[in-house]
Amino acid sequence: MTDSPLTAPVVVALGPLPITLPVVVTWGLMAAMTLGAALATRRLRVERPGRVQTVLELVVETLRREIGETMQADATPFLPLLGTLFLYLAVANLSGLLPGLKAPTAFLETAAALALVVLLSAQALGIAKRGLWGYLKGFAHPTPLLLPLNLLSELTRAFSLSIRLFGNVMSGEFVIGIVLALAGLFVPVPLMALELLLGLVQAYIFTILATVFIGGAVGTIEKG
Repeated sequence: MTDSPLTAPVVVALGPLPITLPVVVTWGLMAAMTLGAALATRRLRVERPGRVQTVLELVVETLRREIGETMQADATPFLPLLGTLFLYLAVANLSGLLPGLKAPTAFLETAAALALVVLLSAQALGIAKRGLWGYLKGFAHPTPLLLPLNLLSELTRAFSLSIRLFGNVMSGEFVIGIVLALAGLFVPVPLMALELLLGLVQAYIFTILATVFIGGAVGTIEKG
């Protein structure tokens, strides 16, 4: 337990560098997801794919379609980033339902790190797509007088992404913890089922907002 939801417990310190609980859990989730992906894709077949391959293909194609429709462009170049982001968020959000684990996305540092990844990726992809000068000119559209506001908008969108994810995941776990403490073991089961759904919804919302963010940077979506 921590005194504040804005702080994360330190598991171990490597000299002056503290390793916090959400970092350790994230490493564990990444290792589990990497191993799971390796096992699930080691026997892919073109003809008569198995059940696992069918589910994987359905997930990938669904993500490709959603990203493409939102970005109004071919989703292939953005699928590795945004697809991985969705899968990690889904697993991370749902990990808090496991006994003894707390979702890393329920800590502000994880949500802020993910928002920073989206922010930096948007700038890098925007520059790669439109060129440095063309990308920078976009901040002065439709008038150079809006340059400060447009720059501030980039930061506030990233801030909004992190706070939205952190607040929703943390509050869900907080409510379940209170009900569990007051009512016993089995009463919170319906709330946990709701939290399962909300965890997936939050992963979807974050990914779609990141898609819109990146789409605006590369010029496929008009910034607003």
